Amino acid sequence: MVYLKRGLIPILLLSLFCSQNGLAKDIKIGLNYPQTGPYSSIGKAQHNGAILAIEEINNNGGILNRKIQLVIRDTQSKPAVSTKNVLELIDKEGCEMILGGSSGAVAIAGGKIAKSREKLYFGTLTYSNATTGTEGHKYMFRECYNAWMGAKAISNYLMKEKLSSKKFFYITADYTWGRTTEDSIRTFSMTNNENRHRRFYTPFPGATYKDFSNALSMAKVVKPQVLVLVLFGDDMVRALTMLEKMGLKKKFQAILVPNLTLDMASGAGPKVMENVIGAVPWSWNVPFRYNYAKGKQFVEEYAEKYQSYPSSAAGSAYTSLHQYKEAVERAGTFNTRTVIEALENHKYVSLKDEQQWRAFDHQSVQTVHVVVCKKAEEVQKDKFKQDYFEIIDTLSGEEAARSKTFWQQLRKVAGKTPELEY
Repeated sequence: MVYLKRGLIPILLLSLFCSQNGLAKDIKIGLNYPQTGPYSSIGKAQHNGAILAIEEINNNGGILNRKIQLVIRDTQSKPAVSTKNVLELIDKEGCEMILGGSSGAVAIAGGKIAKSREKLYFGTLTYSNATTGTEGHKYMFRECYNAWMGAKAISNYLMKEKLSSKKFFYITADYTWGRTTEDSIRTFSMTNNENRHRRFYTPFPGATYKDFSNALSMAKVVKPQVLVLVLFGDDMVRALTMLEKMGLKKKFQAILVPNLTLDMASGAGPKVMENVIGAVPWSWNVPFRYNYAKGKQFVEEYAEKYQSYPSSAAGSAYTSLHQYKEAVERAGTFNTRTVIEALENHKYVSLKDEQQWRAFDHQSVQTVHVVVCKKAEEVQKDKFKQDYFEIIDTLSGEEAARSKTFWQQLRKVAGKTPELEY
């Protein structure tokens, strides 16, 4: 016979009552995103998408009967700040999972701390190839595509339009995303000859007006046919705005921004964005063009709540939270390693067509869309003045993504293991 101390009986009864009535302790999830700095507009979109997902999840019983409590930190788009944030989110706040991005270096830094604490990190907007490549590990999952996938889609389009034989000029943010994105585009567009296809690096973070002025002045001298702005967030907005004011836009046959978001386009404005070409993992008009029911519902709910359309940053945060919820419920536990197993090789449909979490690199393999920005008068007709992107080409995830063999070769060169490690 088991005897219980008198004081334990009410505690056990209270625990039983709480579990039966859905009053289990909240689950804390950390959002590590840029509230300030050059990527703050993309950060705000992530926050909005996360809030919408959490409201939906909590209104439907939470995760295993536990409501989500969101704990936020500002990365300022600085890796050192990201490291500090994730330490606080896990060690002090007790977060079970972290999500966030908008900079490859920031996501990689945060992911390393999450790994050291055996917690999951969902990269919501981190395009650097390294995130799920040479810096990948078991605790990192990337919901958006990577630089390789976007570059391959854009380069396919350039070849179709006979632009790949032209002279290119790259203006590149000097950090892991910028460098890996430029390398990927050079590979697929066959513009590796740096004597012919020149480059100008701009600092990140902290690029100034002078940095962009010098870069654009060099482009004016070099006279390329194709200008590639490997810039993101406010940096892209400033560079393109300066390009328009300097009267240089018409000097190029094509202007490429490899990774576009609605937040960036809206920041620059319709006139500045006219005819700019880029790649997106998702756009708010994709569900309506291809009749994806969940995507349309998300756009409509987001538009009603925020009086604007969701960008790919918002969609990625929203999807990551729902994917975490579903994986935990498939696993029947919050145990991180068991949840990882539930995610690996899982196929899912969220805001677009089918995606899959690949087991060997934890990359979400998905369709990539190439877009061109519409004429200013067309954008202005939209109720939110945010109808920027016309889809001009697509590439399937299987065609766009790196093969396991190539991925392992890159890992070997970098001195990393051929398989992801815990």
